[in-house]
Amino acid sequence: MNALTRAERALVESTEPSVTFTLNGREVSAQPGENLLKVAQREGFDVPHLCYKDGLDPAGNCRACMVEIQGERVLAPSCCRYPAQGMTVQTDSERARRAQRTVLELLQSDMPEAEYTRHNELDEWSARLDVGKPRFAPRERVAADLSHPAIAVNLDACIQCTRCLRACRDEQVNDVIGLAQRGDAARIVFDMDDPMGASTCVACGECVQACPTGALMPARDAALAVPDRQVKSVCPYCGVGCQLTYNVKDNRILYVEGRDGPANHERCV
Repeated sequence: MNALTRAERALVESTEPSVTFTLNGREVSAQPGENLLKVAQREGFDVPHLCYKDGLDPAGNCRACMVEIQGERVLAPSCCRYPAQGMTVQTDSERARRAQRTVLELLQSDMPEAEYTRHNELDEWSARLDVGKPRFAPRERVAADLSHPAIAVNLDACIQCTRCLRACRDEQVNDVIGLAQRGDAARIVFDMDDPMGASTCVACGECVQACPTGALMPARDAALAVPDRQVKSVCPYCGVGCQLTYNVKDNRILYVEGRDGPANHERCV
């Protein structure tokens, strides 16, 4: 977690003035605490991003959202960079786009042929930026972990964005998921590198909802099925009142998603 709590950061941001800067040739204003990525999204500019997700603290580790800032030698990750008064930023310059496409291509080279989700964010961004077949050799395949009754672990699709880790640690405060080893040996682990089914996972589903590529998905390929209807409901587990959406096919629940209710703000529980 950052040094300041979210409440403390919100208090600081509420006293900061807005700033005006140039984004892709357009003069724009940024609200206190708004990073370059959020401003670009609000202004209608496409900037690929994979490790960033609303509601999670930014990590800046995927490097897909790199932008060019006038006067600076290196590109900057827009999810972790905040605008300054008078700054000039380009999200779609030749240099920025080349970096964005290269990152997506490198990540695509490690993706399996199999599909685990109908909404793979890496595939979607690669298509939008016209990233072709990767030129790079793939990594060694990783065996699936199907030990959990509710969650399938397909780490051959993992891009180590750590969204699942932050969802488990910071949002749910379960701290089951971690990142072990270093370099090309780095990998997502559960507790002390246990199978997920033998870990202390409580099956809340927050990591599944956070995963951008299908590395963590509902068991039995439920995420690949197309629901024939959606039912809005409230979680029956306790009295907090988290709002959920049940995705149903043939009168059977395929998977559950969190809705933006006052108690859960799109979280699963």
